[in-house]
Amino acid sequence: RGETSVSSTEVALFLQDLGGDCFVRARKRDLERLSTEVMQLREFLPKVINGDFIDVLEERQREQLRQECLHFRSRLEAVLTKLQREREEKLVLREQLWECREQLQQQAQFCTGLGAASCTVLWSASCREEAIRDIGLFKPFLTVAGQTLESFIKSLDEEETPQQQNYNSHEHQFVLALAGIITNVAAVTCGRDFISSSALILLDTLMQLLGLMKQGVFPKLKVLMLMALYNVSISVKGLTYISESPTLSPLICTLLEDQDSEVCLQTLRLLQSLLVEGDVAMRLRPLLQHSLPLGRVRQLASSRHPTLSRTAQETLEDLGCLASAEKDQ
Repeated sequence: RGETSVSSTEVALFLQDLGGDCFVRARKRDLERLSTEVMQLREFLPKVINGDFIDVLEERQREQLRQECLHFRSRLEAVLTKLQREREEKLVLREQLWECREQLQQQAQFCTGLGAASCTVLWSASCREEAIRDIGLFKPFLTVAGQTLESFIKSLDEEETPQQQNYNSHEHQFVLALAGIITNVAAVTCGRDFISSSALILLDTLMQLLGLMKQGVFPKLKVLMLMALYNVSISVKGLTYISESPTLSPLICTLLEDQDSEVCLQTLRLLQSLLVEGDVAMRLRPLLQHSLPLGRVRQLASSRHPTLSRTAQETLEDLGCLASAEKDQ
């Protein structure tokens, strides 16, 4: 009967199947060989496992880092591509924006020039009374005219000086023509009656804007606006409304101090119109008595400008008559 040898591996598997608490019978030589193999495994296995395992781990880490690097590089390239595309789009949009601005500027200049030319023609035509009667749509036109004047005057630089004014600009010619048309409309009975009843906001706007304009700035525009107020004051309704404005008295006092003789002349004419109507004059007397610069009016009465001098003297006479009438009462 031959002997059957058992390898250490078979013994280990057998022991594993039986469990740790079982006893088996083995040959001493096989047990010694098993012990030798176990000792060899204990000696060499850590070296093999440490080296191979570390190599495997490092390789896996390198591979993971390589994959992450590829992933981030791919994302970076995508972001850079998107960034470049957005930069190109931004450049295109910027060019389009500059083109639109240039076109808008050209269109604005064209429209302003066209408006100035058209209103200048209309201003000339409105000198004839029959032309005023034939003009329809008074209210929309006067509304737009008032808004345009307001926009122009409020857009003036606060630091602007008379030397910096451009009287030949399309904008100045445009608003000058609008103010001239308003003045001519108010010079006709039907026109001032319409303004006195249906365009009172325009009167408020004119008085407000006259108060905003500095001395020496666009005096011709001031003159036309004052002439418009004077023409409206010929109407009883217009005179009453203008005289009731709280800004009127300080406005007259300010405008009388203007260095432009024509502005002072038209201011005096407006003041005279207020003094003609007895009730209005009596209502304004306390305000004028305390705020009106009589010294300035006397100075204007000595002006070398004949019309201005005569008008100032007449105004002083009217004020004297008003004071005498008050004493008689």
